[in-house]
Amino acid sequence: MVEEGKGFIFIGPPGSGKGTQAKKLAEFLNYSFISTGDILREEVKRNTKIGKFAKEYMEKGLLVPDDLMLKIIKKNLKKGIRFILDGFPRTIEQAKGLDEILKKKSLKIEKVFYLNVDEDEIIKRLSSRRVCPLCKRIYNLLVERPKNDEICDICNVKLILRDDDKEEVIKKRIEVYKKDTEKLISYYKDKLIEIDGEGEPEKIFENIKNSL
Repeated sequence: MVEEGKGFIFIGPPGSGKGTQAKKLAEFLNYSFISTGDILREEVKRNTKIGKFAKEYMEKGLLVPDDLMLKIIKKNLKKGIRFILDGFPRTIEQAKGLDEILKKKSLKIEKVFYLNVDEDEIIKRLSSRRVCPLCKRIYNLLVERPKNDEICDICNVKLILRDDDKEEVIKKRIEVYKKDTEKLISYYKDKLIEIDGEGEPEKIFENIKNSL
């Protein structure tokens, strides 16, 4: 008998911590963690056709077109999979496309976690974020500093500021989020669980676990 395929979605503004919390929940439940942001950044790094196309949008703080995102999701969602989606969907069109993919693959969404964070806090968090170019570990100079300033604890290489974490791009990303992604709150209202995304990450995760 094939295990029932199901999963959870994390939505919220950029810098809300949804990636961190989604990964924690995937580890806790032993579910597959699917981050469209990580997938796209890997494509950009490898300079693939998809990466070159996506880079033009990402560097400007714009959303990558729906059809490309849906292709990536379709490729990663297998029948019977138990999954956590981070960074997808971001538009109503993507949500509708996801519904079609889920239906065809006999998958279902259990709950949608919406991490709510104040705009000033988002800008502060993201502009303080640094990433290891090798292992992809994310640090935050405010709350999760590396042992040696701006150097990865694991790889011992200089951390980088991602293009989409620069302040002018952050403001554009928030603007795009308000225009497109906030509509998802209404779309998923029957499955939506709102979580306060400010405070200690462990406390936020406890609130998520208590909502399962």
